[in-house]
Amino acid sequence: MKHIWVIALIIGLMACSSEITPEEQASLAAKGYYAHLVAGEYEKFLEGKLGGDSLPDDYREQLLTGYRQFMAQQERAHKGIREVRVSNAKTDSLAGYTSVFLILCYGDSIDEEIVVPMVNHQGRWRMK
Repeated sequence: MKHIWVIALIIGLMACSSEITPEEQASLAAKGYYAHLVAGEYEKFLEGKLGGDSLPDDYREQLLTGYRQFMAQQERAHKGIREVRVSNAKTDSLAGYTSVFLILCYGDSIDEEIVVPMVNHQGRWRMK
């Protein structure tokens, strides 16, 4: 259900704004991918990774298992991730990616900021 909200937000922003900056586009994409992770939609999270669509089956399954284990560990340690917020985004034009700073809000009131490097690959923002 959260991913529908993210899609609606993207469409709404596109309609209301004459131009969304690349940093905003990368931020919305990163937040959407992490919303999939939090919702247990591990396949959709993996689709957001650059090259995620061309992984060998064994490696793909290992990654999906790792995501499940990570979320289970977060549930035990912090009562799960309850919200994902965008803090900031900075583009490194020389390196060719945008660093999106996300805040993971845990169920035990702890917030953690993470950095998600994003690249625009064939018109679609993907996690590096």
